[in-house]
Amino acid sequence: METERPTMFDFQGVQMTHFFTDNWENVQNFQARPDDVLIATYPKAGTTWVSYLLDLLYFRQTAQERQASVPIYDRVPFLEIIHPCLESGKDLADKLPTSPRLIKTHFPVQFVPKSFWEQNSRLVYVARNAKDNMVSYFHFDRMNKVQPWPGDWNNYFQRFLDGKMVFGSWYDHVSGWWEKKKTCPNIHYMFYEDLIEDTGREIDKLCSFLGLSPSAEEKEKLASGVQFDNMKKDSMANYSTNPVMDFKISPFMRKGKVGDWKDHFTVAQNEQFDEDYKKKMKDPTLKFRTEI
Repeated sequence: METERPTMFDFQGVQMTHFFTDNWENVQNFQARPDDVLIATYPKAGTTWVSYLLDLLYFRQTAQERQASVPIYDRVPFLEIIHPCLESGKDLADKLPTSPRLIKTHFPVQFVPKSFWEQNSRLVYVARNAKDNMVSYFHFDRMNKVQPWPGDWNNYFQRFLDGKMVFGSWYDHVSGWWEKKKTCPNIHYMFYEDLIEDTGREIDKLCSFLGLSPSAEEKEKLASGVQFDNMKKDSMANYSTNPVMDFKISPFMRKGKVGDWKDHFTVAQNEQFDEDYKKKMKDPTLKFRTEI
């Protein structure tokens, strides 16, 4: 299993694998449109959840057949991926029949193709607290053959602190996008924990950012439709049809909880983490909750 896994390398100061850099020029030259919506996250921070939510928000009434027959990773292509078993994310995005096109990326903000900024496309960024994000990423790396093999939890824990993760350091990622949001009104910055706490409230904020006005009844249906347990059972949302995921190891959608880190961190790790966090989180305005 480990032989076919990719290795990480430094790419413009960010740890990456060839599955996300082999198509670099084509991806950088991607032609965004003004009505595109780019969903950006650090891996395992609620990407699929928000992709699914946006897809329902825009197309639940007009393209129901797509929801029942096209997996979410084809409805919302992963822009930078290129893998022999899959169509390239860029080609999928180019061919999307929907308007707006919903596209996802895990790029740190400096890697986003410049046409998204030039076209004033809207960008939705989702951030998740580092402790839960780390745990989720660990289980994901165990079952996803596109990712380097994670090794044991203790080493992984240290790697996360060192920023030796595909798509780079969690700190750089969430802070880079937060910084950009201060000068760019086209970025809507969301927190995973807020979505869990009050999905309806977060849908309201999202609608107001996107200029959508669904009815109260519509919003209620949405909020219940995107609850974790419903998505986990939906084969078009849970990635069970994706050839690079090994569900024998772990499901793609595992728990979707806030605070699962408590089942993984030792007391010593938690102390080490908190110390490290204080040093690395420079911006006091960017605040995360590790429990709700």
